[in-house]
Amino acid sequence: MGGAERGLAGAGRDVVGPLVLGAWDAFLEQAAAVDLARPTRLPGWRAQEVCVHLGAWPDHEALADLVASARAGGTGTPADVDATNARVTAAHRDAPRAEVLAALRRHREATARHLAEEPVELDTETTVSTVGRLPVLSVVLGQAYELAVHGLDLVPLGAPPAPPSVLQAGLAALAEVTGALAASSGITGGAALLTPDGGWAFAAEPPGWTVRRVDGGRPPGAVVEAEADVLLDAASGRTNPAAALVRRRLRVRDLPELMRLAPIVESAPGIPGGPILALAARTVGGAGDLLGRLRGRRG
Repeated sequence: MGGAERGLAGAGRDVVGPLVLGAWDAFLEQAAAVDLARPTRLPGWRAQEVCVHLGAWPDHEALADLVASARAGGTGTPADVDATNARVTAAHRDAPRAEVLAALRRHREATARHLAEEPVELDTETTVSTVGRLPVLSVVLGQAYELAVHGLDLVPLGAPPAPPSVLQAGLAALAEVTGALAASSGITGGAALLTPDGGWAFAAEPPGWTVRRVDGGRPPGAVVEAEADVLLDAASGRTNPAAALVRRRLRVRDLPELMRLAPIVESAPGIPGGPILALAARTVGGAGDLLGRLRGRRG
């Protein structure tokens, strides 16, 4: 991308590292507090499957694969996230609790090791992720979104709530990935993800994008506003965003502006935030009922 802005990937590890590792620490505490045999709100997934697919296993080391892809020039085809999840969870669905928690710790340790030891130049190199081609550090930050969302999955099972900082880290990752994908798709546009505790705004101006913290007030342009947990649930399809909008648990300002980002869903249907973008498309321009296709994706 030459000298173009590269969002939080360009901001570097001093910004991204604490967001990701803080999310890992919170999720490890949550996982340790629940019975892994209990079912979650995700159809067919117990806490066991949630934790297994987030772990690092000999047959599944997502971070190592991302680094290898970047070193190979970011070529290749994105893996099917649902097929990958099915393979990993089937292989380890009967793993003892201690092994599952150890796999989670291995992934956290691999992430910390990556941030401490890999060349900084790798951060903005393109890698092939499950949602498309993104800078390596953007994908690393994406872990914070997954961990925040899956932490919310574990709370009804007795896990302690994640601290607000972790939910904000999840929203930062959501802003980063959406901005990066918009830029790589040639889309100019942006939005703010706003909660009562502030939020994050992204703006794509191909070939680059920016991401910034919003600490107060309501920024201009498209705004998606809700409590942090509602925003993450709507972005991941746990909550139907259309229903949340009707119940005023979710508020959207400037839907036409948000609609400019909706084409991302067509090229990367599993992206974080896809259900919200699909809602914008359906509400404003009738881009088809993408919501039903996206609802229930596990992340």
